[in-house]
Amino acid sequence: MADLVAYRKPARDTQPDYLHTAYGSTVQRAPQQPPIELPPTLTELTGPQWRAHAHAHTASFGPHASDLTAGHPGEPLGERIIVAGRVLDEGGRPVTNSLVEVWQCNAAGRYRHARDQHDAPLDPNFVGSGRVLTDDEGRYRFKTIRPGAYPWRNHYNAWRPAHIHFSLFGPAWSTRLVTQMYFPGDPLLGFDPIFHSIPDPQARERLVSSLDWELTQSEYALGYRFDIVLRGRLETPREGLR
Repeated sequence: MADLVAYRKPARDTQPDYLHTAYGSTVQRAPQQPPIELPPTLTELTGPQWRAHAHAHTASFGPHASDLTAGHPGEPLGERIIVAGRVLDEGGRPVTNSLVEVWQCNAAGRYRHARDQHDAPLDPNFVGSGRVLTDDEGRYRFKTIRPGAYPWRNHYNAWRPAHIHFSLFGPAWSTRLVTQMYFPGDPLLGFDPIFHSIPDPQARERLVSSLDWELTQSEYALGYRFDIVLRGRLETPREGLR
């Protein structure tokens, strides 16, 4: 019980609004009444847990779980990048053994998913998903391809900026965080209603990765750093789980 930390509400305007009319899907799914807060019980705080299962079946992650460019007959098309960072709590302490999953579209801006039928080629050598456990310092690392922008029909001439989806699990399946990582200097950020559904401009910038020369591999791949903070003043904005 000593390790349990009470849930802390995020600072005002630092998380996406449930209803952001510029983002059309929220009009259909946003609550019509104020949410009812249900205090978590011991069951939600302590389980069900996945860690023991994950450690016992580490091989199920696969040899290429953190390298999205490997495991196929050929090399994927596009710019190779390395994405790495740390998962931290509100005090800057590392969060260890957190399952970090990513998914993304390919360099042409298309997901390998049946619902994505827009006019862009699929890459037979790129699936676009990976997973890794954070280490004792809260670190994670992926090698992948820089995703492309794509149209999404939210409004006329709507294009999503290049982004990578992140999912993080805590000690139990019920403790999940979902967010997106963007790239610095992307001109589409100024037009994206999902990005701008976060009212606080400083909080929005916490979703933008930074170019990192220490991660960059000479003549091979650029490196981008994206740290994720779970609570507190510098909490990373997340999707719909607050």
